[in-house]
Amino acid sequence: MAGRWWQARGDGSGDSSAGDAAGDAGAGRRAGARRSRAQEAARRARQPTLGHRQRTVVGQTTRRASGVPLFLQTAAGWAWRLLILGVVAYAAYLLVSRFQSVAVAVFLGLVLTAVLRPLADRISAWLPRIPRGLAVLGSYLLCGLVVGGLLTATGFLVADESSQVGAQFDTGITRLEHWLEAAPFHVHPSALTGLQHKLSTWVNSHRGSLLASAVTGASQAVEVVTVTALGLFCSVFFVHSGERMWAFGEAQLAPARRDGWQRAGRAAWLTLSGYIRGIILVSATNAIMVGIALFVLRVPLALPLAILEFAATFVPLIGSPIALAVASAVALATRGPVTAIIVLALIVVIGQIEGHLLHPLIMSWAVRLHPVVVAISVIAGAIAQGIIGAVVAVPVVSVVWAVTQALRTPPGAAPE
Repeated sequence: MAGRWWQARGDGSGDSSAGDAAGDAGAGRRAGARRSRAQEAARRARQPTLGHRQRTVVGQTTRRASGVPLFLQTAAGWAWRLLILGVVAYAAYLLVSRFQSVAVAVFLGLVLTAVLRPLADRISAWLPRIPRGLAVLGSYLLCGLVVGGLLTATGFLVADESSQVGAQFDTGITRLEHWLEAAPFHVHPSALTGLQHKLSTWVNSHRGSLLASAVTGASQAVEVVTVTALGLFCSVFFVHSGERMWAFGEAQLAPARRDGWQRAGRAAWLTLSGYIRGIILVSATNAIMVGIALFVLRVPLALPLAILEFAATFVPLIGSPIALAVASAVALATRGPVTAIIVLALIVVIGQIEGHLLHPLIMSWAVRLHPVVVAISVIAGAIAQGIIGAVVAVPVVSVVWAVTQALRTPPGAAPE
């Protein structure tokens, strides 16, 4: 009995030891599973650090599998993406070129809005009881009085000085002929006489083509008046209720896209309006400096030439020198070579003032483009659409760059 009891006890002890061993094995497996999960989590946590190495290994594997170098695959990927973007840009260019008059009218409306919207807002703030429409009408009337007054004064000055300018022009031509005949040019008098005769003969022989050009110019003038009227019409609604028009367009978008739309629109309008106001200030400053200089030098038609300088400065880099070259020609014909050389020197002086003082102070907060980009934009715009392309090239490039920067910046972060 005792032997069996001890045997039974021994058997029970064996079973207990087996159970303990099984429990230890299960615990070990569970601990191993936990360690495996911890190691997997740690590996995933380290995965961003090893991402570049992994991408390099995958790229090398793909290169070995396809036989194409990795840099060539990357270049091909960029190439077809850029090709698609180029096709889209060219299609947009063809569309805008087809409706160029409408595009120019809308751009003109935006220009007038950038100038007159602050004035209308100021009138509404000063006189809060008047309707918004009257404030808009008052801003247009004030602007019309200023522009009309300048044009009227210019017309009276040209009419008063026309006879005097004609006499000075004849005297200046004679003085110029004597100057060319003397040292160091020694031009023979017959050459100048022959040149005048050839010019008169060419005008008489091409009278028909000149008349056709005048008729074409008249039709273009009608188109200019039509585009101006359409731009003025658009600007009235932009100034009066532009924010409501923008809100209506924004409401047509999906809610998920409205934030990007708002940031892009805000960046585009701030850049465009800042550029327009800045270029107007730069043009006005250049025109005032040129007008004062021409008045001091007693060059006739100083005010019309100053207005020409104001309009030409809207074409960056090349507009102001062209206007001053015209002023130099007038100075040469009326006041002589010395005065013309002084006016030519104004090209360098005003260019330095504009490039190193006016643009950094006025335009830097609105347009952040390198001068090389500005030059390329102006030349490309002039090649594509003539004078209109040269005028709108820089603001278009500036707006595109500002919108790109705004969309790349995360919401709530300050743009670069």
